[in-house]
Amino acid sequence: MKKLIRITTVPISLDKLLGNQLTYMNQFYDVTAISADDKELQRVTKKYGVKYHHLEMTRTISPLKDLTAVFKLYQFLKKEKPEIVHSHTPKAGIVGMMAAFLAGVPHRFHTVAGLPLLEATGTKRKVLNFVEKLTYSFATKVYPNSFGLKEIITQNHFCKPNKLEVIANGSSNGIDTAYFSPLHFSDLDNDNLRNTLDLKTDDFVFIFIGRLVGDKGINELITAFKSLALPQVKLLLVGHYEPNLDALKPATLQEIDLTANIITVGFQPDVRPYFAIANALVFPSYREGFPNGVLQAGAMGLPSIVTNINGCNEIIQDRQNGLIIPVKDPVALEKAMRLLVEDQTLYQKLQQQARKKVVDNYEQQVVWEALLAAYKKETDHV
Repeated sequence: MKKLIRITTVPISLDKLLGNQLTYMNQFYDVTAISADDKELQRVTKKYGVKYHHLEMTRTISPLKDLTAVFKLYQFLKKEKPEIVHSHTPKAGIVGMMAAFLAGVPHRFHTVAGLPLLEATGTKRKVLNFVEKLTYSFATKVYPNSFGLKEIITQNHFCKPNKLEVIANGSSNGIDTAYFSPLHFSDLDNDNLRNTLDLKTDDFVFIFIGRLVGDKGINELITAFKSLALPQVKLLLVGHYEPNLDALKPATLQEIDLTANIITVGFQPDVRPYFAIANALVFPSYREGFPNGVLQAGAMGLPSIVTNINGCNEIIQDRQNGLIIPVKDPVALEKAMRLLVEDQTLYQKLQQQARKKVVDNYEQQVVWEALLAAYKKETDHV
């Protein structure tokens, strides 16, 4: 069986971005997953029944460590001789594609699930632009996980258009709509969780799921929620802070701590129970590839308020299954939140369409089969 290598910078990406796709591909290829954090990597790969290889990588810019990682991966690939190396996440992309190129791997695929460089300026932006172009130059195929991202890559001349392909309708992995379904949770389940979080049955709960960092729009979200100031409206934040990468403003952190109607529960391995007690997702991110949280919310029957960025504006159609607002606009965000709370006719219309849109377009099996077909097309072409 031909060998397929999947690489991410940290194992949580293998788990949360790819998950059972690893098991599916292992039916057709001999799959090895590569990532940092040896102990966590072993846990994740055991969960999905694939081989693993530990490679220490950092998410920050660190030339010496990065070159060491390239050399170690090069040695591994020369020994293994895989048919395909497929990388995800920026650091794993440059390390994986460069090492695969040097090792003579014939098929080198990189999935782009967002461009952090879009928020950078000055020298940092130039460095990140260079690294992005370099990554794509080593790849034989680049898979943006949304049509909007494909357009941005083309506009920035990161690679030739004929190297780009969006798999299916977008998304790196699609979504398991049987798993993400409100039918798994009874009224009793929901009441118990509400009681734990001190939520009333008639509270309108906005939920955010993701990293609590600046470029997810959390500063704007807290500003908007403060302006909304409706006693029966709660904000549920599910995710962890990253103080070293993109810290929130001190005033935002203080507001979260002091506001009784803002509830934080940290990172949760299973987010479905929290979706089940919420009324709408609010996701004011600055940039995305193809946001899993918006897919998950839709599959759980929640309408979403999202910013007008690629990925988000492909899943959400304004006033059909959610609302679309400008980026970094707390006033527009507050108005959209107020509209969902006060206009029950509109809310019910959006809610009724939320799950259907996701099931019709982003079911996981469809994405997996499309990716497998893309693999076969490229490998059979040579």
